[in-house]
Amino acid sequence: MRRHLITALLYTVVTTILFGVVYPFAVTGLAQVFFKNKANGQLIRQNGELVGSRIIGQPFTAAGYFHSRPSAAGNGYDAANSSGSNYAPTNKKLVDRVSGDVAALQLDHPKADIPVDLVTASASGLDPDITPAGAEFQVARIARERQPRLKFLRGFPHRLRIRAPLPFVFSAAPTIAGAAATAAVCIVINGLFMRADGFGRTT
Repeated sequence: MRRHLITALLYTVVTTILFGVVYPFAVTGLAQVFFKNKANGQLIRQNGELVGSRIIGQPFTAAGYFHSRPSAAGNGYDAANSSGSNYAPTNKKLVDRVSGDVAALQLDHPKADIPVDLVTASASGLDPDITPAGAEFQVARIARERQPRLKFLRGFPHRLRIRAPLPFVFSAAPTIAGAAATAAVCIVINGLFMRADGFGRTT
């Protein structure tokens, strides 16, 4: 019995040190060496000031910027309150909110089909991705605000693709790859616009 207790105690100590100390430090160290930017949250800095993250959306609202999808996280894209609305599809608050968003978007595009991602929130409320259709839908508005600087953007979302790191990655979901590519480019372009406009924060 005593031998079993000693064995169990030693096993507990060894596995605690191995998996509770050595493994976390090893993984953290490797991540800092090989994937430092991703491991630290893909933070975006401008003039030394932290202004956001490439993997957390921001609520751009000015007409000259690409707009993100709606967010139910806190007051919008609040990383401390990540969540969806959890409303059922028939919930009146959800129906009214989506109807209002559709009506607002149709002011610029009467009778046009609205890309679904522009009126629906992600489960986390933090998703920065928009689909190529969601980006293309906004190009006319941005071009109107920033002529002629955005002529080169016309039609660009449909040319975006991400090369999969392995043959089977995204093979069944090409729209996800397209959305990630579009989001990455829109984030960069919004950043350039902010710099040109003299802003260090979202507008």
